[in-house]
Amino acid sequence: MKIIRLAIPDVVVFEPTVFDDVRGCFFESFNKREFVRLTGVNTEFVQDNHSISRKDVLRGLHYQLAPHAQGKLVRVVRGAIFDVAVDIRQDSLTYGRWVGEQLSAENRRQIWIPPGFAHGFLALEDNTEVLYKATEYYDRSSERVIPWNDPQIRIAWPTATPILSLKDAAADDE
Repeated sequence: MKIIRLAIPDVVVFEPTVFDDVRGCFFESFNKREFVRLTGVNTEFVQDNHSISRKDVLRGLHYQLAPHAQGKLVRVVRGAIFDVAVDIRQDSLTYGRWVGEQLSAENRRQIWIPPGFAHGFLALEDNTEVLYKATEYYDRSSERVIPWNDPQIRIAWPTATPILSLKDAAADDE
């Protein structure tokens, strides 16, 4: 497994070693020992989430307040997404900055987004399926949403007219 450090070093992309042959392919999608070795983070994943989205559906930017802040390990098993992490750790040198990465079933990449980041993604294809592991359980009372088009963060989403949930659309008014 190869690791790619992004402009915010705590957010990393994993590129698996894929073994292809006439039958198809095989790769490890998660190995805790390798995850700890490559990130230095020894965490427990407590929840797996699975979403299916139409093209141009934008989910996010979501986060949970401490003590329920979630780290997420995100991957795509069908289709493709533009995945975004925004640093919301007030004591961080990269506070308010964002990084984005395209994840797809084809490139098999995964992204680790530690606690202290808001997360969102845009589906680039119909029927895109995203799986992600979370380090904390979902807690509605601690969930927060940052507008997808926040003028201070200025994410360069590859669409100007995303399809939003009512919750995400309401964040525009906050």
